[in-house]
Amino acid sequence: MLKKSLVLIFAVIISLVSTACKNDEPNEKRVESIQHDWKESPLFKSGNYTMIGEEGRLGFIYDDGEVSRFYPNKTQKYMWHFWGNEDELIGDFEVLGMHENSNEEIIIVPKIENTFLSPNNGADQHSPTNMMLSKSGMWKLDAYIGDRLFGSVYVKVHKN
Repeated sequence: MLKKSLVLIFAVIISLVSTACKNDEPNEKRVESIQHDWKESPLFKSGNYTMIGEEGRLGFIYDDGEVSRFYPNKTQKYMWHFWGNEDELIGDFEVLGMHENSNEEIIIVPKIENTFLSPNNGADQHSPTNMMLSKSGMWKLDAYIGDRLFGSVYVKVHKN
């Protein structure tokens, strides 16, 4: 009986010590999510269009030409495209943005009701938007469907 009690006490102490040690270690997943690779996302072809983003996942029509480039405080229309299964493509669509020299997320595209699938240009779903970014430099655009981050696109805002 005494042996069983000692073993139980020893096991509890070991688990408490190992839990305490785990709490001292940095949360690698959290650290990774804070660090960003501030390079412009790659261009890719889908249908008859050039897009920027992550091929086979998300992107919007953009060819880095004079017409579709981002300039500070200039509102332009961009057609977002998404690839994925039906479950992950249902929900309100929203885009939050962050400038490379800021930690503040701002709303770039307010929530748009999105409850049906509508294929376009080779993608499983699309959504037209108007976007405006306030200052030059690199921006990270986080696209959310429902409450889940669907993906991120990095874009450069050119000087006027």
